[in-house]
Amino acid sequence: MQIRAYKYLSPLIIYVLAALAFTGNGWITFSPLLYAWVLMPLAELFIKPDNKNLGAAEEELVKNDRVYDYLLYGIVVLQFIALYVFLNSMKDTDLHWWEITGRIYSMGLLCGTFGINVAHELGHRTKKYEQYFAKALLLTSLYMHFFIEHNKGHHKHVATPEDPSSARYNEPVFAFYFRTIIFSYLSAWRIANSDLKKKECPAWHWRNEMLQAQVIQFLFVAIIVLVFGWLISLYFIGAATIGFLLLETVNYIEHYGLQRKQREDGHYERTMPQHSWNSNHILGRLMLFELSRHSDHHYLASRKYQVLQHHDKAPQLPTGYPGSMILALFPPLWFHIMNKKIRQAEARG
Repeated sequence: MQIRAYKYLSPLIIYVLAALAFTGNGWITFSPLLYAWVLMPLAELFIKPDNKNLGAAEEELVKNDRVYDYLLYGIVVLQFIALYVFLNSMKDTDLHWWEITGRIYSMGLLCGTFGINVAHELGHRTKKYEQYFAKALLLTSLYMHFFIEHNKGHHKHVATPEDPSSARYNEPVFAFYFRTIIFSYLSAWRIANSDLKKKECPAWHWRNEMLQAQVIQFLFVAIIVLVFGWLISLYFIGAATIGFLLLETVNYIEHYGLQRKQREDGHYERTMPQHSWNSNHILGRLMLFELSRHSDHHYLASRKYQVLQHHDKAPQLPTGYPGSMILALFPPLWFHIMNKKIRQAEARG
């Protein structure tokens, strides 16, 4: 295993803290949140972003190193272990309401950070088993339609009015939640139905990916209800909701206010690095398996996380993803900072 791959073990700190949250009491139930939303954003204010890219030979070596893939596969196993430990821990009838809240939010952090984020990476792979891993991870956030809409909708329409996952200029994140959650879900149905139509199958055919996703998610929740009861099932749904709200907050900061130009023929210009917000802050990059190098991801979606590149033309977020997500929750401050950056980016062309 190459030394450079070890850095991607650092996100597992959150799993360790989550284990403490699920087995401990008091403030320790909030320890993953303190790490992700206090320690990391503060540290990234003082750690200089790293803009360096791998050399051509080094990139080829890293790209073909299977260790980077095995790390992601390990997350799939850890995520379901964590979910079981969480559900089992909620049987404790002596928990105070704030300890219950801490555990739910800690599980929600795992759903967003690993359940959806690692699913995003694996969902872009071409191997079927990796796509199944992606869907399994999305199941822990009850957000399996993301696999369909993100790959076949978002990447096609990003930074255009047709994309429900691209935040508009001066759109508050709370308004964005309603728009993107509702219309991304509807978009996934349209895409799945269209795929079946091309295969000359009716919309309600068993091969409909969206129909499959709804059935799987229903059965998954039903099993949790049967094994752990209604109350703990509601705790799980709460954690899953936190997970997909974290995803949508990430979506918000990744494309806020950026637009592709529409050509005379009605089509939009090609997606370029300047159509996604980028962040080279190293802690956020490691925590999210390089998701914050988002400009390169949209420029070449097939590129694996370990070889994503910095582009000089890519607009830069004011800090790392954790800090930027917090900033987005305060719309007046977010608009003050980001609208100025958009104007500067437009002036540069």
